[in-house]
Amino acid sequence: MLADSFASRARPVLTGRGGAVSAADPFAASAAQEILSLGGNAVEAMIAAQAVLAVVAPHACGLGGDMLCLIREPGGRTRAINGTGAAPSRLEKVSTDGGASVTVPGMVSAWSSALALYGRMPMHTILQPAIRLARLKMPVTPSLMRAVQEQRSRLERNGAAQWQLLSARAGQLMAQEELAMTLDRIGKEGVHAFYSGICARAIVDAVQRHGGTLDLDDLEKHETVVAEPIAIDFSGMRLLVQPPVSQGVLLAMATQGLFRIKNIPEDRLDHAGIELTEASFAYRNQVSLGRELLEKPLEVDLDRAANRGGPRAYLHTAGVAVADRHGTVASSLVSVFDDFGSAVYVPEFGFTLNNRAGGFTAAPNDAAPGKRPIHTLAPIILETPHGPLGLATPGADGQVQTLLQVITGLTLERLDLATVVDRPRWRSENGKLLVERSHRHKDILSKLGHKVTEMPDGDMRAGAVTAAGMFDGAPIAVADWRRTTWAGIV
Repeated sequence: MLADSFASRARPVLTGRGGAVSAADPFAASAAQEILSLGGNAVEAMIAAQAVLAVVAPHACGLGGDMLCLIREPGGRTRAINGTGAAPSRLEKVSTDGGASVTVPGMVSAWSSALALYGRMPMHTILQPAIRLARLKMPVTPSLMRAVQEQRSRLERNGAAQWQLLSARAGQLMAQEELAMTLDRIGKEGVHAFYSGICARAIVDAVQRHGGTLDLDDLEKHETVVAEPIAIDFSGMRLLVQPPVSQGVLLAMATQGLFRIKNIPEDRLDHAGIELTEASFAYRNQVSLGRELLEKPLEVDLDRAANRGGPRAYLHTAGVAVADRHGTVASSLVSVFDDFGSAVYVPEFGFTLNNRAGGFTAAPNDAAPGKRPIHTLAPIILETPHGPLGLATPGADGQVQTLLQVITGLTLERLDLATVVDRPRWRSENGKLLVERSHRHKDILSKLGHKVTEMPDGDMRAGAVTAAGMFDGAPIAVADWRRTTWAGIV
């Protein structure tokens, strides 16, 4: 019987010489290690890992999706790369799946922009681990097969009925020749191989067959946004988050609020974090205000749950964090939003498209032609006295919550990184407080008025942290024991 590798406990912090990586899958970590071993830098290794994730985790991410990352240079400058896309210029309606849910895929363009700033290696070399894995057959994981079964009707309805994945079984080795060809063309011809020509036409045809209005002009006019991050300082550290359209500013709000409350008892830290994140999510539709939101006060009663209600429930996304020997640190997330995104399949090129238009909500995050919706993707850089640390986690709206728990453990509780990543977590979701079964404060949280519901230790809703950075001049990485997260060093 094939074991589902979601649950062996605490992973150590690994210290490398040439670099370190933490990624959502062992194959992705291996790809980053390969590029680092060839002399590549953190950005090149990050892209190699993301490309492999597009092969092994098409339910979570892929060429039809998006990428956000923070890249911190050895000298201290950090750039925020926004690899998300806009709604079609002829937008008529939005939905949560099908063609009307698709925004312009941004990941491939973001790769090109990141390499224009930091790359030395040819794109084709960087993509070789992913191309090789797609051609030589990847193992189909139990978690991927569960996602296929859960989303089968959506996939069949949106053009994926003949996709080999739908007839695969867990443990099977499956080639993806169309995807390998697509990656190979991107590597050899550059970003135009995706956003124009036959690939772009295939994307547009697939979207329009299934009720969307994306057209060739939308793809050809797409641009990656490179900007400065939003930063806050506290307790001798600095937190750097993605600016809008990422909702990373909500994490900055909650973190700032945590450090404005003085002398929080140790057994109230989780409660304070829950209250702060729930309070910050009241401003989710206003994320476009960016730094202005840091002026909003977040009210917290340390003795009673306000039960404001947690954010929405989404699960997938995949993280990659890399540090190289020169001190560059990259923290990133890639995603198609829901499982398999829109479920619109592009058969000629082997990938599904995102459903990020489903992220539009109420004004000012309402849908409009050419507009980008707010994104859940929120990778961070935490600058510590020992060096910068790149952190990310899947879990959509749970990202802010999981990362706040990591920040709390590293700063207020002064715990080591491995312990913080390992320990049980909570997640506020849809009016309930989900708490991993072995969490030592779950009874206290219940007494404070939280609607506590136990979830198994290692439940997907607890996230899966990827962490890599520098510690006293050496590259380090640690992987969560949850999901299939893995770390490696060179």
